[in-house]
Amino acid sequence: MDKILRINVGAEGGPRASEAGMGAYAGFAGRALTSAIVSQEVPPLCHPLGAENKLVIAPGMLSGTAGAMSGRISIGCKSPLTGGIKEANAGGQPSQVLARLGYGAIVLEGKPKGDDLYKVFINKDGVKISVDNSLRMLPNYDLVEKMKAEFGEKIACISIGPAGEMKMSAASIACTDIELRPTRHAGRGGVGAVMGAKGVKVIVLDDTGLKMRTPKDPEKFKDANKRFIEGLKQHPVTGQGLPAYGTNVLTNILNEVGGYPTYNFKQGRFPDAAKISGETQAELETKRGGMATHACHRGCVIQCSGVYHDKDGHYLTKQPEYETVWAHGGNCGICDIDAIAMLDFLDDNYGVDTIEMGATIGVAMEAGLAKFGDAQTAINLVHEVGKGTHLGRILGNGAAFTGRAFGVERVPVVKGQAMPAYDPRAVQGMGVTYATSPMGADHTAGYAVAQNVLKVGGDVNPLKPEGQVELSRNLQIATAAIDSTGMCLFIAFAVLDQPETFQAMLDMLNAFYGMSLTAEGVTDLGKKVLTMERDFNARAGFTAAQDRLPRFFTTEPVAPHNVTFDVKDEDLDKVFNW
Repeated sequence: MDKILRINVGAEGGPRASEAGMGAYAGFAGRALTSAIVSQEVPPLCHPLGAENKLVIAPGMLSGTAGAMSGRISIGCKSPLTGGIKEANAGGQPSQVLARLGYGAIVLEGKPKGDDLYKVFINKDGVKISVDNSLRMLPNYDLVEKMKAEFGEKIACISIGPAGEMKMSAASIACTDIELRPTRHAGRGGVGAVMGAKGVKVIVLDDTGLKMRTPKDPEKFKDANKRFIEGLKQHPVTGQGLPAYGTNVLTNILNEVGGYPTYNFKQGRFPDAAKISGETQAELETKRGGMATHACHRGCVIQCSGVYHDKDGHYLTKQPEYETVWAHGGNCGICDIDAIAMLDFLDDNYGVDTIEMGATIGVAMEAGLAKFGDAQTAINLVHEVGKGTHLGRILGNGAAFTGRAFGVERVPVVKGQAMPAYDPRAVQGMGVTYATSPMGADHTAGYAVAQNVLKVGGDVNPLKPEGQVELSRNLQIATAAIDSTGMCLFIAFAVLDQPETFQAMLDMLNAFYGMSLTAEGVTDLGKKVLTMERDFNARAGFTAAQDRLPRFFTTEPVAPHNVTFDVKDEDLDKVFNW
C-alpha cells in the first residue's frame, strides 16, 4: 500500500491511469486517507457531480494482512446528499484485494467528455480501462455475473447499479462478498452517484499471484492477532449475540427500550417487532437451508452476516441487517420478513442505500403514496427507483428530497441524510451523534447505543441529556480512528470492555508497521480526521445551524417514555471542544 492510483476520466482520448507514491498522505489509510484527499484536493464549493469532485477508495491500515476483522473499505467524496464531506464504509473482499495489489487508494477524478461507460480491471500486471456500454443500466447481480464470465471467479468487484448511473443521491457502491455477490454496500451519502458521474460502472480487482502483506515483526503480529481474536470471541456481543443472530439481534432490544422508530418516527415501539427480529430471522434462515452465521470477508471472526433463502429454499439476499430490517420494517409498519428480504435484494441490485430508501418510503407513506404496512406497494416503489421513472427519481434522491416534493413535515434527516434505526429522543446519545457528525445522521459515526442501551464500556442514561455530549465526542473520535485501520466497527464492543483486547489491537498495528502507537496516538488520529472533515464542511458553508436535529424531535414526545430530545443547542456546539 505504498502508492495511489489516479484515474482521470476526463483526459484527452479517454480515461488515463497514473501511479504515484503516497507523498504527503504517507501514514494515512481508510477514512483518514479518504478525508485527507477530499479535504485537501476537492474544492468545498464544487458541485458533487462535477469534474472537481473526486471519489476516493481506500483500504485500511491492516487490510490485506492476516489480521482479523481488517477488511473494511472507505469510500469518500463530497456528498451529493449532504453537500459536505462523506466517508461511506463497506465490508466484502475489495479492501483486502486492493491492499494486496499495493494501492493505498484509487482516486477517480475529472469528468468524462462523452457518455460512454467504463470498466476498470486491476491485477498484478497493471490497470486496464475499457469502454463497455453493454453494461449500461445493468443491476449489480447481473453485472457481477458478467464480470465473472469475463475475468473468472478469483476477483472482487466494486460497482454501481442503475441508481448510480442515474446519479441519484441515495445511490450506493456495491462490494462483492466471499461468494462474489454484490451484497456489501458503501451506502450512505450518495457515493454511487459520484461514481456514476465519473462514468465508471465497475472496478474489477484480481490479486492472483500476490501474497498477504508482511508485518515488520511477524511473530509479534501473530501473537497480537491471536490475543485480539480471543478477546472478540470472549465478549458476549462479538462472541455470542452477533454470530448467532446477526445485527438484527438489536430489534427486540431496541423495541423493548422504546427506541425503535416506528411509522416514520411516530412512536418508539413496533407491536410486531418479534415477527422481524434477529431471533425469528435466524431460525427461518436455518430452516430454509440458508445461514444465520456467515462472514462477509475473509478474516472475519465475528461473522454477523448470513444468507437468506426464499420460501422455496432459493438464495434471495444476504441476511438483512438490523438497519435494513428496521428501515423497511418497523419504520414502514411492515412485519413480513420475506418482503423485507426482497426489498433488501432490490436495494442491493439497483444500488441504493437501504437506510435512505426505507426512510424515504416511510416519508412517502406519510405523504399518502402508500399505507403503512403495505409491503407490496413498498416493493413497487423501489422498482420505480430502479426504472428511473419520474416518481422513482424523486424517491431515489432520498428522504429530504421526497419530503419537499410531497410536502411532508416529519422528515427524519440531518444535513440531508436520513436517520438510522434509533430514535434520538429515547437514545439521546445517538441524537448528539446524528446532529453533530460531519457525515450527516449516521449511527456508525459514534455508536452511543453501546453505553445508552447495551451498557458496553459504561452506562449513560439514554433518556436524559446528561453525559451524552461527552459520550458522543469520545465515540466519534474512536470511530474515526477505527475506520482508518480497516477494522470492522463491531470490534469496539470488545475493545471498550476489555483493555487487553484494545492493547492487542495496538500491538497488531505496532508489530505490522514497526511503530510505537499508544492509546493517546489513536485519540490523536481520530481528532485529526474529524478536524479535517469539519474544516471541509465549514468551507462548504456549514455552520452550527446544520448540527441540529429536525425540530419535531424537540417538540413531539415519543411513546412509550413520552420524552423529547433534551440536549441543549449550546451543548451540541461543545461536542468538538477538545
